[in-house]
Amino acid sequence: MSTNFIYPNAHLIAGVDEVGRGPLVGAVVTAAVILAPNNPIEGLADSKKLSEKKRLLLAEEIKAKALCWSLGRAEPEEIDRLNILHATMLAMQRAVAGLNIQPDFVLVDGNRIPTLPMPAQAVIKGDSLVAEISAASILAKVARDQEMAELDVQYPEYGFAKHKGYPTKLHFEKLEQFGATPFHRKSFAPVKKILGL
Repeated sequence: MSTNFIYPNAHLIAGVDEVGRGPLVGAVVTAAVILAPNNPIEGLADSKKLSEKKRLLLAEEIKAKALCWSLGRAEPEEIDRLNILHATMLAMQRAVAGLNIQPDFVLVDGNRIPTLPMPAQAVIKGDSLVAEISAASILAKVARDQEMAELDVQYPEYGFAKHKGYPTKLHFEKLEQFGATPFHRKSFAPVKKILGL
């Protein structure tokens, strides 16, 4: 973890990140994590830069060692109703609200912060700079990948376990061939087109 980031002067800091803004299917999943200062976790990094095996191992360690953690989500219907940005902010609010210890300060990956009852700061590339955000990115990614694996069992013809719902060539082909599932985001252009909306 880079040491370039200057932490705010706060006792309990939560890191927040999201996974799943880009996919055409499924929820956007967020996580909030407060790490235990005296129980460090080695190897935290941006979830996208870790192997699946490493992510799974770290996710278990984060859950075991963190002071607390919580997942939040916004469902496809909420994404369609609110738009992906607002749905992501809502999912982040839910993750923070789900923490059983209220943080003094929240660090959020990216350049926007949701409205929260405590001070917060957006950190660009936070998943590479801030351990708490890295931990959140790992938990969110593992949770969403698990959901895609479950959706793959339900709809094996779409290949969700492979592309995780992202707009890949394979996903487009399957959409053309089989149409949209109830879990597809109807407001996203490729799905809209398939549905003739």
